[in-house]
Amino acid sequence: MSKVKLKQPVKTVSAETNKKTERDKRNARAGKEGKHMVPEAKKHVFLPPRDAAEFSENWKRLLMVLNSKEASKNSQKLQSLPVKESHKAAQSSNEDADKTTHKDLNKRQGSKAAGTEQNGSNPKRHKTEKRKMNCSEGGQKKPTDKRKKVEEVEKKVTEADIWFDDIDPDDIEAAVGSEPADIVRKRTGVTKTDAKITESSTEQLLVKGSTCDGLTRAVAMDCEMVGVGPGGEENMLARVSIVNYFGKCVYDKYVKPTEKVTDYRTAVSGIRPADIEHGENFKIVQQEVAKILDGRILVGHAIHNDLKILLLDHPKRNTRDTQKYKPFKKIVKSGRPALKVLCREILNVKVQQGEHSSVQDAQATMRLYTLVKKKWEADLKASRVQTTSQKIPRKPRAKADSRNAPMHNADGR
Repeated sequence: MSKVKLKQPVKTVSAETNKKTERDKRNARAGKEGKHMVPEAKKHVFLPPRDAAEFSENWKRLLMVLNSKEASKNSQKLQSLPVKESHKAAQSSNEDADKTTHKDLNKRQGSKAAGTEQNGSNPKRHKTEKRKMNCSEGGQKKPTDKRKKVEEVEKKVTEADIWFDDIDPDDIEAAVGSEPADIVRKRTGVTKTDAKITESSTEQLLVKGSTCDGLTRAVAMDCEMVGVGPGGEENMLARVSIVNYFGKCVYDKYVKPTEKVTDYRTAVSGIRPADIEHGENFKIVQQEVAKILDGRILVGHAIHNDLKILLLDHPKRNTRDTQKYKPFKKIVKSGRPALKVLCREILNVKVQQGEHSSVQDAQATMRLYTLVKKKWEADLKASRVQTTSQKIPRKPRAKADSRNAPMHNADGR
């Protein structure tokens, strides 16, 4: 019989087992030689955190790693970007400036040290001495406060800013300053020296000296009023002034208010609370004024307003209103000329420069009247004659004469 050789099963050995066997063989050889083999370093195994402290530590480490990575990336990007020549020059100039500043600091420190050596026993100076030294070396320091700079660069007042012309320049100077007051004086033609004597000079021009001080055939009247009611819109009498034909004041009284004053109008009227607080009773003033005006020629400017506030009436033929006189209207070229304009254009006198005075206004109206009195009265006389001649006399009705009338019978015969 033939012998059959059976194949032995092949053992499958993995790579890991091969490695182990090789390692064992090497260790055995080393043991034989008497050498100790160094054990392989154990791999560090990261276990999951268990406590809150471990969680926070791991989180902080992660953030640090991420931040370092981002910073390195940004620096790499910046280095890769192209830099302009202007930026390079600026960087080089900054470096030079830093070098110069360091040099200056070194010099200053050296000078300070030398100064202390010279002074010897007094290395520290007083603050006032240091300020004096700084002022003498570098001059006066500029003000650093912004408010001071704003005050220095204040806008100057121009002529266009001053739109008003009825306020006394002295009052403007006291309230605002000398520059606006000078502009007003220049506009009105009044100098600073003349402003103080303006009132006395106008009185000399409007009043005739060494004349009668009593009542005359013609008198001029002017009133000052204050505001009452809501907003001070309604008028109330505050002062009455009457002058005679020569401009002399014959009556001047303040009137006690009968209602609550809401607007004294001091800038125009010149009335203050102390003036009318102890004034005369309105009825007494009304009776005294009516007695003076009785049978006399009354001169005034817009005199109907003064009579209305006094609750008085005056005959039209004895009233002379400078606002309604036609020759004055033609000269000024205005339908309702102001007293201030009439005095400036006709009399060459400046009135009502500041607070109004009823005495001065009455004197001005009387001066205007006396200037044209002859012509004014002649024109009035001629107009009255003309009106009387134009009137046709009325014929009386003819009465039927009963005697000459024919008699009729009852039958009509």
